[in-house]
Amino acid sequence: MPGSIEKRGENSYRLVVSAGYGPGGKRKRYTKTIKVHGKTEAAKLKEAEKELAKFIAEIEGNTFIEPSRLTFKAFIEKWLKEYAENNLAPKTLHRYKEMLEKRIIPALGHLKLDKIKPIHVLEFLNMLKEDGARLDGKEGSLSPQTIKHHYRLIHAIFEDAVKWQLITSNPASNIEPPKVPKKEAGYYNEEEVRKLIKALENEKLKYKVAIMVTLAAGLRIGELMGLKWEHVDFENNTIKIEQANQYLPGEGTFTKDPKTETSKRLIAMPKEIMDLLREYKKEQNIERLKKGSMWIDTGYVFTQWNGQPMYPYTFTKWFPKFLEKHGLRKITFHQLRHTSATLLIIAGENVRTVSARLGHSNASTTMNIYVHALKSADRNAADKIANYLFEKNKNQA
Repeated sequence: MPGSIEKRGENSYRLVVSAGYGPGGKRKRYTKTIKVHGKTEAAKLKEAEKELAKFIAEIEGNTFIEPSRLTFKAFIEKWLKEYAENNLAPKTLHRYKEMLEKRIIPALGHLKLDKIKPIHVLEFLNMLKEDGARLDGKEGSLSPQTIKHHYRLIHAIFEDAVKWQLITSNPASNIEPPKVPKKEAGYYNEEEVRKLIKALENEKLKYKVAIMVTLAAGLRIGELMGLKWEHVDFENNTIKIEQANQYLPGEGTFTKDPKTETSKRLIAMPKEIMDLLREYKKEQNIERLKKGSMWIDTGYVFTQWNGQPMYPYTFTKWFPKFLEKHGLRKITFHQLRHTSATLLIIAGENVRTVSARLGHSNASTTMNIYVHALKSADRNAADKIANYLFEKNKNQA
């Protein structure tokens, strides 16, 4: 199959391949413009030759789709198959497919990939701000955060289209991303934590342990539900975060790696929490003996009646009812994690230490989320230095 290379610019070439015949017996001609990154002309040409060979293989294998005929919907389907399904976490992939199927494809899918302009993306985002954009039957528009999630997904898909040399630029890059008002992470103060712990006295031990471990270690709910007894070291008073449990409709509960590589971590625990875990383990062992052959030994700390791992959102659904029953201020179960981090920072703990306990990829993430706690800690520091300075001056007087 003949092919040729035409230089178009300093770092771009046009690939031309002739193959087959069109209407009237005219020879079909395929073209594709690529960008190269070689430092010398020889290196650039060698790179272009490799791309030409790939181009010819695509045409011979009938896998090449001319950008001028490729719709955004068709590219999304290709992107899901070639990239997303092989690289994204199951929950992320599920959420992306929902956004694509429910809103993005119906609005933009019919447009040709190379004809989509920034104005199309902007109009779509503005549509999401209108009343009636919600699909759950509730009034109002989507939240700014949800709109931004749609923008990020569209941007990522177009970015891959650029990398795969189907379009020359990303139309989503030429508009301002939606602004999301910053919210302080919700949390309980020290007095509220004491009331929470008091309210737990008459609750089932399993629920008490779940809340106390989350408060002590600052775990994500998936990490808590993925905890196994083999990760609990009673001798050294530590727990190890190795995995997370999640749930998806149609797939059920499944185990995955934690959110990031730094989420795998060893966390020192208070002795009192470890004693509570010991008590709970004894209770679980008694239940296991009662169930006999019906018990399935999965090794999880938090299980169903038969030893199978708990539904990952059992605690998050139970928690609001528990707070209401005891007249406690409403927060989410995830905000127990925020509470743990906030109280540590206010108490003067180093941000890097807190970041490591939370499993954040870097300390800046912790600082961005817990600005409120850092301000309070800074005020405490100012008060301490003031007391020191003025007390010192007073003694010298």
